[in-house]
Amino acid sequence: MNSSEKILKLISNFIETGILTSQDAKKELINNLKFKRDNLIDKLQLVSREEFNVLKKVIEKQQKQIEQLKKIKKAKKS
Repeated sequence: MNSSEKILKLISNFIETGILTSQDAKKELINNLKFKRDNLIDKLQLVSREEFNVLKKVIEKQQKQIEQLKKIKKAKKS
């Protein structure tokens, strides 16, 4: 079922359940779209910018430590 069919089905369900005014239909449609957006965001497992920056700093620190360990290992082999 494509998106236009879903929207038409949604509108017909609204009419069947007694939503008569365009304002009510608009509110219901917006609520439905927000719910679908929130579900999509949850599925994508997005993180906030702050959390991203913290993780980025942790990875940079670990990368520096790895480079230092590689240098120590090379020095011991020599």
